[in-house]
Amino acid sequence: MNECCLCGGSVAMRTLYRTKYGIPGSICSDFCTILWCGLCSLCQLKRDINRRKEMGIF
Repeated sequence: MNECCLCGGSVAMRTLYRTKYGIPGSICSDFCTILWCGLCSLCQLKRDINRRKEMGIF
C-alpha cells in the first residue's frame, strides 16, 4: 500500500478504512495496533480487503 509503518499515515489509513466500513474501534486503538503489531495490522487489513472484494463491496 506504499505506506511507511513508522509514520502516522498507517494510523490514518487504518482509521479511515475502519470508519468507512463501520468497524468498531478508535484512533487510539488503531495507533496502539500499528505501534505494537504493525505487521499483524497490515495482514488484517489485507484479509479484510480481500474478503470485501470477494463479496463485491470493495
